[in-house]
Amino acid sequence: RYGYVPAPWSIYTGLYKLPPGCTLTVTAPAPPAGFLPGADSAPGAPRRYWSVAEAAQRGMAEPLRDPAAAVTALDELLRRTVARQSVADVPVGAFLSGGIDSSAVVAVMQALAGRPVNTFTIGYDEQMFDESRFAAAIAQHLGTDHQALVIGPADTLAVVPELATIYDEPFADASQIPTLLISRLARQKVTVCLSGDGGDELFAGYNRYIATDRLWRRLGVLPRPLRTTAGALLGGVPPAVWDGAYHQLLGRWRDPRSRQRNLGLKAQKFAALLQRESLADAYRGLLSFWDAPRRLTVAGEELPDALDEPPPESVAAFMDRAMFWDQIGYLPGDNLAKVDRASMAVSLETRLPLLSHELVEFAWRVPLALKVRDGRSKWLLRQVLYRYVPREMIERPKMGFSVPVTDWLRGPLKEWGEELLDPARLRDEGFFDPQAVTAVWRAHQSGGADHGNGLWTLLMFQAWRAAWQPPAARVTADSASPG
Repeated sequence: RYGYVPAPWSIYTGLYKLPPGCTLTVTAPAPPAGFLPGADSAPGAPRRYWSVAEAAQRGMAEPLRDPAAAVTALDELLRRTVARQSVADVPVGAFLSGGIDSSAVVAVMQALAGRPVNTFTIGYDEQMFDESRFAAAIAQHLGTDHQALVIGPADTLAVVPELATIYDEPFADASQIPTLLISRLARQKVTVCLSGDGGDELFAGYNRYIATDRLWRRLGVLPRPLRTTAGALLGGVPPAVWDGAYHQLLGRWRDPRSRQRNLGLKAQKFAALLQRESLADAYRGLLSFWDAPRRLTVAGEELPDALDEPPPESVAAFMDRAMFWDQIGYLPGDNLAKVDRASMAVSLETRLPLLSHELVEFAWRVPLALKVRDGRSKWLLRQVLYRYVPREMIERPKMGFSVPVTDWLRGPLKEWGEELLDPARLRDEGFFDPQAVTAVWRAHQSGGADHGNGLWTLLMFQAWRAAWQPPAARVTADSASPG
């Protein structure tokens, strides 16, 4: 469903992840009888020393009302945090994508430094995915010592065989590839790198926050049968048709910097949203690579995850609830795992100023009106960034750290994918339904649907299994843990 194994579960039976903000005390030779993985659930279980829920409760009880004061406070807090995290007895640099978060971190870092800061970015052969030109412009304005690496399918092919051993368990955020490559680039010059991770989850940066809230306000009042029918009709239009129509009718008259990307995929998500029972159900769907993962599997069940944890009562607005769920689920399970494994694979230490506990607690004091204003996300963080970088260098649609996996699976990675998803192989292994998977693969190859990111979850599972479970050591689906 999510492309990663949510905490506290792991891919291995009887092994659990330590939840964020927790300590675990173990008395040799083994954990006490009746050990449970959930925090504070039993004697000897993990104990929380800090939690998002408590930070949210405290923050929302003391909201910041003055916009100007809030901008100044965030600027000062960011400067203190970046200064603290820039201290090291080894060379220090920063990732710079050209987006709001990394640009804010680099801008403050350069303002505090006595010499040009080393910054690094990744670009793509495919212009639709390439943000490196924006990062280069910002680096030039700030005066950093900037390096960029442009990658293509050949670079991806070289990295793919390593992913299963780097991530230890199945992990399928395709941006793991550029994350590994930019970590390698940075490690050539520095040992520590600052990153802008966390800004989206703290300051309402994801498009899905605003779009879901806005659409559900308008469409949630419609009878569900009507919404379901409309969603089915819209979902039946191939993504390529949406993309082609957009570029032909509207895209030609718009500034390339303001054009929407992946319009067809967004249209499919919108179609799925129309068919949801509730807003919470709609948000789970937006986070899912597969809406009904059990249709693809022979056995297994879904275990509780972050979206099953109710936010504090004070966290009532949808966007606040979505940020809460992301901070306890998607952020540590996907984004932080991705950066940590990729950077440590090349012995690069990453530090995340926006996720210091002081900044997280501060962000929960910021009301939604200072996070989203006039339809623009991360309003407060943008105001801080404008103190260092001209507004016109920043204002453009959000791109994210994406990769063109959809096209790669139809091209240079097609043979690799077909080998891992061979029906005979799937039948012998017993985890995935060969008929269902083959149907999805063929639909993707024909262009009738965009299953690139979804197929990546299956391929990463298959690649992980091939790397970590040689045939003689493999278990059958019947004996495997559902976790």
